[in-house]
Amino acid sequence: MKLSLTSIQSSLHWENRKANLGMFDAKISNIDVTDIIVLPEMFSTGFTMKPELYFDTMEGETIAWMKALSIKKNTAICGSIIIKNEVEQYVNRFLFVNQNEIQYYDKAHLFRMGEENQHYVKGESQKIIQYKGFNIAPMVCYDLRFPAWIRRTPHFEYDLLLFVANWPQRRSEHWKTLLLARAIENQAYVLGVNRIGNDGNGIYHSGDTSFINPLGEILYRKKEDEDIYTHVIEKSIINDYRKSFPVEKDTDEFNLK
Repeated sequence: MKLSLTSIQSSLHWENRKANLGMFDAKISNIDVTDIIVLPEMFSTGFTMKPELYFDTMEGETIAWMKALSIKKNTAICGSIIIKNEVEQYVNRFLFVNQNEIQYYDKAHLFRMGEENQHYVKGESQKIIQYKGFNIAPMVCYDLRFPAWIRRTPHFEYDLLLFVANWPQRRSEHWKTLLLARAIENQAYVLGVNRIGNDGNGIYHSGDTSFINPLGEILYRKKEDEDIYTHVIEKSIINDYRKSFPVEKDTDEFNLK
């Protein structure tokens, strides 16, 4: 059993939803058959701290665009955007849109060094997306630094860790190292999709979108350039490696608080 994921590493138009959706429209039009298209964190706006000006709703323009594209391309599409939720709070929400079905995960760890915690509320729950026989655990950027939250357990079982990010170049070694560590320690595929270019605050992003298998082998990494690339995860590789090297039988039990 296999699953294909197409990552789009791209620059973003700062605080400009129309320009970003138009740009991704053009990029996605050139993608052939794939199971999932993956966009970066806050792909419609960039990592802005002005959610009150640039938010979407679950009935808004960006999700309508994702639904239409999913139907047109016969694929799921995912990435994070700013959402004003049902209690009038702003969240950094990972959306997984498959035709008219929507699943989501709200970013649990807010980047206080960028004051994200002052403008958004954090999510409280992990999420497993079941899709075409695979379990996918969505994560957003700063979540990557918190291994206890991400740790694969019998109650949080997945085949793929999927990270979307606006991770700056000045900490790119952290990004690459932590993605690799999460793959090795959880014996899972990891795909981390990052943006490139300068944002509206002059912060540069080098991309380094990466795809790593459960054995810790880096199968893809792209620095600096715009790129669209399709990755394939295989169930047999996951199952065979976990069976031959059953680290999880010695895993410590713990409770998240």
